[in-house]
Amino acid sequence: MQALLKFWNSTIGKKVAMAISGILLVGFLVTHVVSNLAIFTDPGHLDAWGRFLRSTGPLLLVARVGLVVLAVIHVVAALQLTARDRAARPEAYAATAGKGSRWVALGMRLGGFILLAFLFIHLANLTWGNWHPSFVHGAVGQNVLVLFTAWHGVALFYVVAMAALGLHLAHGTWSFFQTMGLNHPKWNGLRRGLAILTAIGIAGGFAAIPLAIWMGWL
Repeated sequence: MQALLKFWNSTIGKKVAMAISGILLVGFLVTHVVSNLAIFTDPGHLDAWGRFLRSTGPLLLVARVGLVVLAVIHVVAALQLTARDRAARPEAYAATAGKGSRWVALGMRLGGFILLAFLFIHLANLTWGNWHPSFVHGAVGQNVLVLFTAWHGVALFYVVAMAALGLHLAHGTWSFFQTMGLNHPKWNGLRRGLAILTAIGIAGGFAAIPLAIWMGWL
């Protein structure tokens, strides 16, 4: 346990924790977006998927707790690394740092806060039903259709949040290989392509749903 805590307290330990928790969350997002896109064939497919998840009983609770733990590890590691980076850099050095890297870092932090706000709003609307205009437990597909039809502002916020997610995924997927020591000049093209494909596939898939409902295609 002491060795694990020592590793966590090190900078490389926090980077590894953030990378591994992030890639596991990406795995969840892949399954989530694939199941959500079933709404384009029949909104009832989402209801069937929801019933399947609820039928797993305690496993669903374990999965949810696991996702929360991964998210907490990811966010805490990111915040602590940011604090260490600021403490280690004198002001003069920060002023001469590359503008590109500063904008990327700022975008990742801002995107992270947008995603945290999105997560709370998403759960309040479509899981808890607290802010939904007409929430029906178990009617997952219908709840999605009603939400984005009734509240265009929410649909717009979802699209903006997915843009933030796409940027986060592109940079995070690229950084994962670097953190895990899997970067090599021969592989950089593949890494870049995989990062872009991951971002477009996941964020674009999620954004397509509110956009399609907003435009009246669903």
